[in-house]
Amino acid sequence: MSSITTTTTPTTRKFGIGRTIRLGVRRIPFELRQYFRAGDQVFFTFLFPTLMYVVFATIFTGDIGEGPDQVSMATYYLPGLIAGGVLLSGVQAPALEIAAEKSDGTLKRLGGTPISPITYFIGKIGEVFVTAILQIALLIAVAVVVYGVELPTAPAIWGRFAWIFVLGLIACTLLGIALSSVPRSGKSSAAVVIPVVLLIQFVSGVYIAFSMLPEWLQNAAGVLPVKWIAQGMRSVFLPDSFRAAETSGSWDIGLIALMLVVWLAVGLVLSRLTFRWIRRDR
Repeated sequence: MSSITTTTTPTTRKFGIGRTIRLGVRRIPFELRQYFRAGDQVFFTFLFPTLMYVVFATIFTGDIGEGPDQVSMATYYLPGLIAGGVLLSGVQAPALEIAAEKSDGTLKRLGGTPISPITYFIGKIGEVFVTAILQIALLIAVAVVVYGVELPTAPAIWGRFAWIFVLGLIACTLLGIALSSVPRSGKSSAAVVIPVVLLIQFVSGVYIAFSMLPEWLQNAAGVLPVKWIAQGMRSVFLPDSFRAAETSGSWDIGLIALMLVVWLAVGLVLSRLTFRWIRRDR
């Protein structure tokens, strides 16, 4: 990746992988402080899924499903909003942050220090994981305490939740890093990133059932990672009979894993190809 190696210093190349990782881990607290100091980001990224969940769970009441598999609407909306939270934490937050840091010269200054892009990425990914865990924990706590949602008890189900969450979040974060290269300035980043993220949520089964979309839109949106994260989360929090409502009539757990791994690989390639310490027009 010539665009990265030409902007790093000789000192960077001397760092071993262990030193690089340690420096990246040490950046995580710094990134977290920067994240929570930005009040607008905390509201629109960290608290937004919980606020939207409260809106949907309050407006749409009653039960859905048949017989013993009936669940409340609050339970039904929970997996979709968890997937939406993964998208916001993984794509929107780093895309806006990195675009702003490019625009104000922060990345240019970092490019003149021994820090490597890998170290910088580790700090960002660490920030995303901490904030996403706190975000989802808050969302689930509100669902349980305020709306009486019953959580699964089987360890295997929570194991499935864990790998879907981890794979989905890493894939989304790498895609967020790549998306940060699209805005031409920090000022325009919100206008570019937020509509993209909002559109993806609506066509991926976050706010409305994926099966309600027109067939052509299902086919187009069916490849998006958030669609598979949302489907995986439904397999965790909804009764098994709800799999009949999926487009294939099944949870497709193996396909979910495959699609998330593919998107992780795509995100890794795109982030490496598009990341610059400085803006393209400089």
